[in-house]
Amino acid sequence: MISFVIPVYRSADSLTELFEQIASVARDNSWEFEVIFVDDCSGDNSWNVIQNLASKNKNILGLQLSRNYGQHSSLLCGIREARGDIIVTLDDDLQHPPEELPKLVSKLGDEIDVVYGTPEKEQHGLVRDLASQITKLALEASIGATNARNVSALRAFKTRLRDAFSEYRSPTVNIDVLLTWGTTKFSAVTVSHRPRKYGSSGYATRKLVLHAFNMLTGFSTLPLKLASLIGFVFSVVGLLVLAYVLISWLVKGTAVPGFAFLASIIAVFSGAQLLALGIIGEYLARMYLRSMEQPCYTIKGKSKT
Repeated sequence: MISFVIPVYRSADSLTELFEQIASVARDNSWEFEVIFVDDCSGDNSWNVIQNLASKNKNILGLQLSRNYGQHSSLLCGIREARGDIIVTLDDDLQHPPEELPKLVSKLGDEIDVVYGTPEKEQHGLVRDLASQITKLALEASIGATNARNVSALRAFKTRLRDAFSEYRSPTVNIDVLLTWGTTKFSAVTVSHRPRKYGSSGYATRKLVLHAFNMLTGFSTLPLKLASLIGFVFSVVGLLVLAYVLISWLVKGTAVPGFAFLASIIAVFSGAQLLALGIIGEYLARMYLRSMEQPCYTIKGKSKT
């Protein structure tokens, strides 16, 4: 069986059409399937639509979260509820054409555990596409794998991979990083990407950049290494400045004049120190938050069939 996990946020208008398209593809390919809609506290009519669909279709499970936790926490919730041998995740906005799903499912095998549907051309706009690329670079730094460039919200993977993160509890969630805890066998296929048909994206550019920062500090030590590198570079600069001052005193017999020179050096070094302290502080804050074991999500309600 295939479990389709779909995080929902303010997409009441598209859910019925999305389910019909998925069901049509499943019938054409003789798939036994379920669709898990996870309402991330949308604030619109999405939950009512999900309940209505679930009352008419035994293939649908609706989950409503108690507050807005974010896309990846919603995905984690649906993944843990899935009953199929294969899990497929996709967005709720119809930008991922369901007719492309057989490409992903058919590529899974003994040598491939995770398949991404990489868009031929994303239909988000220049600024959003740029932010998306920044997020992928951050993900690549987090997991240390070149397959991060192919990452998208359209993915198919074997359900057994969730065992690798079954005990994961943290307010910072990234499904793509968690999947690397269970396998290194990734692949990708090229799929089409439609313009958004209804509403506007809840994933603004600011949220994407923040998500990239959370990945770097939540799943990678790269910022700490960067802070160490900055410290080393400025130590070398400091030694060079000291050598310049000593040589000037020995050769010319005078000290290096200028309050501006001294103030600039102090400002630069102080800035480098504050940057390093800020990065260390960010890691300490994340350790503190994880020590409280804040849940990734809380389920408020489930649909009844």
